Amino acid sequence: VLKKGIGIMTDFAKLHEDVCFRKAGGKVIWQPRIDCWISDRMFANGELPGIYKGMTKAEIYRELGCSARIYEYNDCFYPVYDDTIHYSVKTEGELQTETMETPVGTVTHVLKSTPSSWAKLVAKEWVCSEEDLKVFTYIEQHTNWAYSQEHFDKTMAEWGNLGAPTIFMPRVSMQRLYIDLMGVEEAVYALMDYPETVEEYFDALRECHFRLIDVINQSPIKIINFGDNIHSGTLSPALFEKYVLPEYQMRCERLHKAGKFVCAHFDGDNRGLMQYYQQTGLDGIEAITPVPQGDVTLEEVHENLGDMFLLDGIPAVYFDEEFPEEVLVDCVHKILDLFAPNLILGIFDEISSTGDIERIRMVGKIVEEYNRSVEENARS
Repeated sequence: VLKKGIGIMTDFAKLHEDVCFRKAGGKVIWQPRIDCWISDRMFANGELPGIYKGMTKAEIYRELGCSARIYEYNDCFYPVYDDTIHYSVKTEGELQTETMETPVGTVTHVLKSTPSSWAKLVAKEWVCSEEDLKVFTYIEQHTNWAYSQEHFDKTMAEWGNLGAPTIFMPRVSMQRLYIDLMGVEEAVYALMDYPETVEEYFDALRECHFRLIDVINQSPIKIINFGDNIHSGTLSPALFEKYVLPEYQMRCERLHKAGKFVCAHFDGDNRGLMQYYQQTGLDGIEAITPVPQGDVTLEEVHENLGDMFLLDGIPAVYFDEEFPEEVLVDCVHKILDLFAPNLILGIFDEISSTGDIERIRMVGKIVEEYNRSVEENARS
């Protein structure tokens, strides 16, 4: 067990895994993400306020008495390009330029620093033409994957039993074009102007990700997320059915054969895609956006998920002081009533930089009381 301020800590890693694989006897886990709250304060002030000053992220989670979704394990898996691909990066002032040189062409990506955070804005997308996309087809065809036990051990030492090892995979098909390579508008035009080239790229991407899955399946990491940021405002049912749904089904089949728990990140609007939840092959869905931030109610989410898991559920705005604590408390109880035990309770998507961090602790107490009642009912 770990000790930090609040006393003896739960073995959240075991609880996390037990919940995912339905071995927790009806208990649930409270697993909020707080990176935004931390990073915005560190960027603005160089330090965190009050008792959190000088703490690491892991220490903050221990102080708050909650589990962490430890995506720091992502870097256990890394791409290995063959000798024909050369990657370089150059920084000049506020611009950072990445370059990938291949026998079939060279592509570049330019990022620009911002004054408000450590995040960078895209000044030039990787893919601006059909020829650029052909270069990326070549890159995917000549990329393999490797696993770092050293990084796994380092992450385990840093985070301990705050959560089970977890990763998210690279984005599929349309989401890869939208978010990583082209932007939404240019990706839609590409699908209309040169569909064969787009689909050849999707084929290469799929095979590349299958090679990654082969490595994942040999690893000790059991909880796998598809980090796609699915949003029905940009992904129509027709596009989802044709380009995303089959990818999810194929990925899930391969991962489930190795005993993995599989979920995906759906944020933004969801109403147009809810009917596909149970067709995906996923065990659960992360970050579905409920009202008042999104376009679906918790009741609608419950109806469409069936016995799939909900990961998150609480609107982030309920951690801001403009909403009374009672609104947050009522929401937590509603989520428990609707979704437990198929629930990894969290915040959609994170607590904001303006949120009250102490409300994290308050939700944790509600979950502790719920889990105690589950134990008592099991004994009686």
